[in-house]
Amino acid sequence: METPKIKLDNVHKSFDQKIVLDGFNMEVSAGESVVVIGGSGVGKSVMLKCIQGILIPENGSVQVDGDEVVGMSTRKIEKVNRKIGMLFQGAALFDSLPVWENVSFGLIQGKKTPRKEAKEIAIDVLAQVGLGADVADLSPAELSGGMQKRVGLARAIATKPEIIFFDEPTTGLDPIMADVINDLIVKSVKELGATALSITHDMASARKIADRIVMLYKGKAIWAGKVSEIDNSGNPYVEQFIAGKAEGPIAMELKR
Repeated sequence: METPKIKLDNVHKSFDQKIVLDGFNMEVSAGESVVVIGGSGVGKSVMLKCIQGILIPENGSVQVDGDEVVGMSTRKIEKVNRKIGMLFQGAALFDSLPVWENVSFGLIQGKKTPRKEAKEIAIDVLAQVGLGADVADLSPAELSGGMQKRVGLARAIATKPEIIFFDEPTTGLDPIMADVINDLIVKSVKELGATALSITHDMASARKIADRIVMLYKGKAIWAGKVSEIDNSGNPYVEQFIAGKAEGPIAMELKR
């Protein structure tokens, strides 16, 4: 069998008395796009940080390309993370750097690409996300929210990563711009042949960019399946979440 690109097996992570991941299991195959859905604070970002080695689980296994991340040395974790590009929630651009330096940050800092070459690459990648060369020398503060997201996406793909993480990629965008970003994500992942792992509570985004969806609730993957299967999941928690209903098993527990 093919080694999963990403595999989490029985992962537990707590902060003091708060249990965030409680035996979480998930596999992502090479070239697959998986979206993890769930409400705010359920542990989606914690899960990503465990894969990157930023957080260390108390128990369980986290593997990237078959290599165990838990207990890995800092140098080896840095090597693993060089395979990964990331679109952060809110784009998270560096205000002090012009757009092109934001896009080429990983090239300059991680791959030691000469600045002239890095700028040329940045302009090419900006074009891939629909932004002209005139944007390259602007500061992030001069961009709209949608443009900032595009720049964030350009930065995520500039190093041609094997894996891309998308952290709430449509947060703060109007529905039309959100759909534009979703289309760009699908296009970029396909062109790179990358493996994509996204976290979101935006079901329109999840349906568009995912091959498979996993729902995280109370620290566990309570449902996983193809996008085409989610409307007939038979899981009351999934049904309530995707319908956005106040009443249901999740609401009952919140009221307690």
